[in-house]
Amino acid sequence: MATLERKIKTGDFFLIILTLSFVIFGIVMVFSASYYVAINEMGDPYYFLKRNMAWAVCGLCLMGLTALLDYRIYAKTAPYIMAASLVLLALLFTPLGDTRNFATRWIDVGGLTIMPGEIAKIAVIIFVSWFLSSDVSRIRSFKRGVLPLAGLCILCFGLIISQPNLSTAITVTGIIIGIMFVAGLNMFYLLLGASAGVAAVAGLILYDRSGYWYRRLTSFLDPFADPLDSGYQVVQSLLALGSGGLFGLGLGKGLQKNLYLPEPQNDFILAIIGEELGYAGCVILFTAYVILIWRGLLTAINAPDLFGTLLAAGITIMIAIQVILNIAVVTSSMPPTGITLPFVSYGGNALLLFMGSVGILFNISRRSAR
Repeated sequence: MATLERKIKTGDFFLIILTLSFVIFGIVMVFSASYYVAINEMGDPYYFLKRNMAWAVCGLCLMGLTALLDYRIYAKTAPYIMAASLVLLALLFTPLGDTRNFATRWIDVGGLTIMPGEIAKIAVIIFVSWFLSSDVSRIRSFKRGVLPLAGLCILCFGLIISQPNLSTAITVTGIIIGIMFVAGLNMFYLLLGASAGVAAVAGLILYDRSGYWYRRLTSFLDPFADPLDSGYQVVQSLLALGSGGLFGLGLGKGLQKNLYLPEPQNDFILAIIGEELGYAGCVILFTAYVILIWRGLLTAINAPDLFGTLLAAGITIMIAIQVILNIAVVTSSMPPTGITLPFVSYGGNALLLFMGSVGILFNISRRSAR
């Protein structure tokens, strides 16, 4: 017991404190944002609050488990985790796939919904970290390192974008490229990949000038041009942010959540935070994210081995990408892609993923301290 206590005390508890603060804040904001939606759609104003609290408890248990479990065990099972993730992504295109709002992103198993896209994020982090750390020369070889991971990137992107789920596809791709960069990817290949991505998006827009993707990828440029259709959600988000001012209207006093802004407890919860807590509240929230990302980078730098470094870096990159993309979507700086704000937005799969990932970060930091 004394030995276990010594091990736990060596970890970066600031990671845990920050995470729990985000989760508690998220529970409060989800309740505030979802109150009227829950009454209107579920007949129970506490529907989302109760479910979110239940997921938070499950996330806390998972975070405790991953914090105690030696992170090096993931290296032994990395190929199997990646294979299972790809199978789950493929199952979306079978009768098991559950379609909601014209997107098939869930697998419904006996009333329990699983989002393979969320599982794919942690799967690629573990797999790419293992793949590059098991042979340090791979990242310097195009044939043995860059090409296989580029193929994995294309495969994951294709399976996820077909749901369609642009935000998760971007996140997974960014995670893979980010870990490769940390491992020492040649800048030429990085620029080549970025150019290919830009060309692919441009080609999609030009090819589909009157279809779904064209409207989806260009509506953010002027959401007020079509405020009742393609630009509706973004327009309501901007109205919420603008009406919040410096210090906000007050917790629980926002107006856009009153059935104006669709799904305010999910991807656009930042708009409600801005409306109720104002610019000052958003700055404090963003500062907390920057500190969390900084602590994650410190954990990666101080990790005892290359696998730990890449694993910690991948988790930190995932959190950073999602924060940046969510802010960009809510402020109409990029196309609306449906991406959650880490630890804060409603969603059980995402909350479990992030809390479990922080547990892994803590475990790496504990090994580093020892």
